[in-house]
Amino acid sequence: MILKQLRLSRLLSQEQLAQMSGLNVRTIQRIESGHKPSTETLKCLAAVLEVDVMTLTQEHFVMDKKSNHWQQLPTGLKWLFVLNFFSFRPSRSAACRVEIISHGFGFMFCLLGIWSEPALVGGLFMLANAYSFRLHLWLGDKYGAWYDAEGPSQLSGG
Repeated sequence: MILKQLRLSRLLSQEQLAQMSGLNVRTIQRIESGHKPSTETLKCLAAVLEVDVMTLTQEHFVMDKKSNHWQQLPTGLKWLFVLNFFSFRPSRSAACRVEIISHGFGFMFCLLGIWSEPALVGGLFMLANAYSFRLHLWLGDKYGAWYDAEGPSQLSGG
């Protein structure tokens, strides 16, 4: 179920969603951890999240480019993802890989910078790239711009 992804894409905490839907916070936590909700619970959540019940029961979240939520994203943010991922379908896992690889090579080249100044400069550029991808990860999590099903692990608590 994609409840967690929908909730995060709308920048809602579990407590806020529970209050808006009239459900208990524990109910939201149970659903997000994989328990099957009742039809009435699904209807309450679907109304608050402005989706139909079928969308709420999907296993994977794919952002609809024609939805209001996507249209409201800042244009600069959309182009930032396109330019850095060379794709109109950015995935969080790809951004994580690029960040890790950039950090690794950046540190390695900075160490080589002890003997070679150009290596140091290259290492600093790689580290700058890694931190720009950290910013992309944060913005993607904040605005729910990812196309892969996994959400950020640091936001799992609600």
